[in-house]
Amino acid sequence: MIVRVSEKNLLSAAEIHAESWRDSHSAFCSEAFVKQHTAARQKIYLEQEMRDGKQLYMLIKEIPVGIVSIKDSLIENLYVLPSEQHKGYGSELLLFAMKQCRGKPHLWVLNNNEKAQSLYCRYGFHMTGKRHPLSEQLSELEMEI
Repeated sequence: MIVRVSEKNLLSAAEIHAESWRDSHSAFCSEAFVKQHTAARQKIYLEQEMRDGKQLYMLIKEIPVGIVSIKDSLIENLYVLPSEQHKGYGSELLLFAMKQCRGKPHLWVLNNNEKAQSLYCRYGFHMTGKRHPLSEQLSELEMEI
């Protein structure tokens, strides 16, 4: 079941975000920087995302397993717990988010995140050519339907 994130379940969403973010970024971010991404810190981040008008959703199976946010046609914060990946949950969240979009769905993905790029391509996304450099080696790439 996919539920809207509110104050009541925000900490669960923040725990998913924190654990998934640390897992996905540990190969290319410093250990000190990765450790900063605690559930408490990500709760503050997600609160700000919601104040900025993003609708945040959480996928719950027996436990909360993933999150995604949508604002207009922009899909962001798609994270699935590392222990729950490869079970179709990312696809379920992506398809849900695509239906919530107003306009042509688009998103940004790290250039080194081939798993996510592959997922998005399977559902009709393609690179637009737009890029946000984050460092010499790392960039966000825009994808759209």
